[in-house]
Amino acid sequence: MAIVRNFRQHAPQIHDSVFLAENAVVVGEVYIAESASIWYGAVLRGDVGSIRIGARSNIQDNATVHMTGGISDAVVEEDVTVGHNAVIHGATVRKGALIGMGSVILDNAEIGEGAIIAAGAVVPPRMKVPPRVLVRGTSAKVVRELTEREALEGAAGAAIYQELALGHRD
Repeated sequence: MAIVRNFRQHAPQIHDSVFLAENAVVVGEVYIAESASIWYGAVLRGDVGSIRIGARSNIQDNATVHMTGGISDAVVEEDVTVGHNAVIHGATVRKGALIGMGSVILDNAEIGEGAIIAAGAVVPPRMKVPPRVLVRGTSAKVVRELTEREALEGAAGAAIYQELALGHRD
């Protein structure tokens, strides 16, 4: 069973339809909306700020969501795919974005709707990534605008993971 713990006065609020892997960790001021999925080894630690995970979004294996107290909170809007081993640290990820495996998104960065953050990219604090662009590198840079098909990859991944979660939940 997943580790779900209160921290001080904050209790996680998790919709009944959410898939939580048995070794996922959810602590403190965390809000997870309907049909989202939190995968194996993922950690959502809302001890020094809040975390909001939107409907149908997925936080994949070993990803971490946290923040800097008094500086930032973490928001992942709906239909977002957060890849394996990614770190969302006090950032906002807009609807339908795809956060690649092993990437790091730092405090008060904002990832635009439908954007793709390439695997291993490091998005520095306060960077504003426009909607529907590809970002890669360390420090991350916008490389190009996305095609229509590419801009839908985050939401498509979220739909795939929503279906996978049903199988894992059974």
